[in-house]
Amino acid sequence: MTRQAIFPGSFDPFTVGHESIVRRALAMFDEITIAIGYNSNKQTMFSLENRKKLVADIFSDEPRIKIANYSGLTVDFAKSIGVGFILRGLRTSADFEFERAIAQINKQMTGIDTVCPNIHLLIPPLYAILYVMAAMCRSLCPKELHSLNISENGSNGASGVQPKIEIYILHITLFD
Repeated sequence: MTRQAIFPGSFDPFTVGHESIVRRALAMFDEITIAIGYNSNKQTMFSLENRKKLVADIFSDEPRIKIANYSGLTVDFAKSIGVGFILRGLRTSADFEFERAIAQINKQMTGIDTVCPNIHLLIPPLYAILYVMAAMCRSLCPKELHSLNISENGSNGASGVQPKIEIYILHITLFD
């Protein structure tokens, strides 16, 4: 029996914190589906297709990662693809309270467990990326991104996203 989990989110953009959670969780799961959700309450920077492509590029070296999109309840999507675990990251105590409430409802509704590797399995978030949030990354304007000295060979990492995503942000904000 394979151990499968989904890692749900809007991933707009997919941050180094997201990547860290997935790569570290691969030690616990045979397969992880990064589930990119549609949330009508969120105005996104990237289209769904672009988010899928950028995540696929990040994990092109890892065959155990699958990428899917969904709408509706995360727990319903997990159940529909036969996954028994929902992977979540926790940065702060506020995240814990929010995720705990949802995890309890999900478990009661479907029996699917929520796994927070940085708490339940004592894998804390890396201190250097503890406060990286997609909303913070989206707020960087083109001028601020230019000041990060982004190049095809990488950047100084200050933006909280992979260099390929930094370049894409520059492209869409300057040319679209």
